[in-house]
Amino acid sequence: MEWTDDGIILGGKRHGENSVILEVLTRQHGRHLGLVLGGRSARLSSVLQPGNGAVVTWRARLDEHLGQFRVEATHLRAGHLIDAAASLYGLSHLAGLIRLLPERDPYERLYDALQVVIEHLDAPRIAAPLIVRFELALLAELGFGIDLSACAVTGATQELVYVSPRSGRAVSARAGADYADRLLPLPAFARDGFLGDSITPAQLEQGFTLTGHFLARHVYGPRGIETPPERARFITASFKTGN
Repeated sequence: MEWTDDGIILGGKRHGENSVILEVLTRQHGRHLGLVLGGRSARLSSVLQPGNGAVVTWRARLDEHLGQFRVEATHLRAGHLIDAAASLYGLSHLAGLIRLLPERDPYERLYDALQVVIEHLDAPRIAAPLIVRFELALLAELGFGIDLSACAVTGATQELVYVSPRSGRAVSARAGADYADRLLPLPAFARDGFLGDSITPAQLEQGFTLTGHFLARHVYGPRGIETPPERARFITASFKTGN
């Protein structure tokens, strides 16, 4: 068994004296583990850092085996990501989200989205809304997508400013006026895309509250785990830096 694919390094753990069991998100083969012989060497240790891009070749006698990776670096991002707390927390949070996905199932849309987010992790003002949208995409891939296409009550597609915390469907300003205290605010960027400098800290907070609610309800809660602290740490660090 052998394949070669583009990958984003998520992390690794020591194996024996000199090797590393590497975890990579690949474009066509999903989240995958493999042994890197000599991975703790000076030559490879800087390559096998979380956030780096690489071309990986996986080999094994049988598909169900751990197998071995050969790794060739393509984007060495880790060096500049370690300079800021927001970048480190963001990268750790993103890797944790990817680990919620079934191993070895391809998620090309999430792979492409992760590439974009990681490229902007050193600019929290850009990375924060991108992570909100990444969380929405991950929820959708796991089967818990939030329906922001039309109002759940009237079918209207304009002035969608709320989300039902129970159904995960959008609600218009008019339909939700009398129930605003029971609904989750829907910031425009979460539905319409990245709006650059027009995104306010209050809107970012609304976005993280929205995705955090459904992650806790559908993903973390059923697994019996708490929301990882790196998420809150990234949010706090992002608001502090604000660049």
